[in-house]
Amino acid sequence: QVQLVESGGDSVQAGGSLRLSCAASGLTISNYNMGWFRERPRKGREGVAVVVRDSGLRYSDSVEGRFTISRDNAKNTVSLQMDDLKPEDTAMYYCAAGDAWVGPSLRPSDFTYWGQGTQVTVSS
Repeated sequence: QVQLVESGGDSVQAGGSLRLSCAASGLTISNYNMGWFRERPRKGREGVAVVVRDSGLRYSDSVEGRFTISRDNAKNTVSLQMDDLKPEDTAMYYCAAGDAWVGPSLRPSDFTYWGQGTQVTVSS
């Protein structure tokens, strides 16, 4: 049974930093594209960052330069370092695993396995 468990969400002030982690079980993350997504109030789920099987990276325009995704294959975990947080980054953040053949996609439909999410709240 595949499980993705996120942690690290919190409430911070604008300009602050957080590090989200995703622990995977039931699958080997090195065989998958691993992504972070978020869902903001009254908005759909959007891709934030993805690390593909060959370690290529892709970020959404809204977080490029502020967020960093990384993967630790030995620990089977994926992390998202978030710096210079803004109030508009407030959202539920989800970790997801998708087929490697797709390439560096940020489309939620290209990901099969999802965690339950962790809440990030940024105050001004």
